[in-house]
Amino acid sequence: MFAEERYRQISKLVSADGRVTVAGLSSRFGITKETVRRDLALLENDGVLRRVHGGAIAGSGATTNESSLSSRAAQHSPEKKRIAEAALAMAPATGAVVLDAGSTTGALAELLVDEARPGLAVVTHSVPIAALVSNAGLSVELVGGRVRALTSAAVGSSTVAHFARLRSDVAFIGANGITAGFGLSTPDVDEAAVKTSIVRSARRVVLLADSSKFSEESLISFAYLEDIDALITDRAPRGTLADALADSDVEVIVA
Repeated sequence: MFAEERYRQISKLVSADGRVTVAGLSSRFGITKETVRRDLALLENDGVLRRVHGGAIAGSGATTNESSLSSRAAQHSPEKKRIAEAALAMAPATGAVVLDAGSTTGALAELLVDEARPGLAVVTHSVPIAALVSNAGLSVELVGGRVRALTSAAVGSSTVAHFARLRSDVAFIGANGITAGFGLSTPDVDEAAVKTSIVRSARRVVLLADSSKFSEESLISFAYLEDIDALITDRAPRGTLADALADSDVEVIVA
């Protein structure tokens, strides 16, 4: 097999499964592991994949890359709307829910405002979500802290401590990446700490993540798959991620 054909097949495998291993590719193509590593290095330079320990994963962005909230809101908006609609069915009529900062949770907030559930209290550290819910006359608790300009989310030790004192019925959270081994991740250490506190505080944790987040790893892991109860997404995960979600007993809902 010519090297060019091998590159094409490796690219297809990464696209389909989200991850490849050096050992697996060596066995599949009958080549040495050193040759595989050279192939992966070339494909990484072309932006096809990103090398990790033992292999490579899909995606080429740096682990610290982070888009602004307004930029993310414009990306994958049809998918996020469907995810938010499915999440609405999981929000209780009464009680307390936490809405993590993010564009998909923001879409859920808009639906909660339209439906109006007077017995439901919303807790959030997102300034835009708090303003939206408050202006609609619903019960909202804004958890304070230092507000990050990029995401309009409150962060810091006081924010983390506040969530640690709560016990919400359901927490709807977002993530920049989700993988089998690294779990849920985000680029900023302060936001990661808040997300971890939210996950630990809730009786039930629902991740809202479109399929572009699959097999992506940001800098900080804030939760593992076994820490969440459900994933609402636009496309069923495949390969290693699908297996890991099943092993962690995570309910996968495709909107």
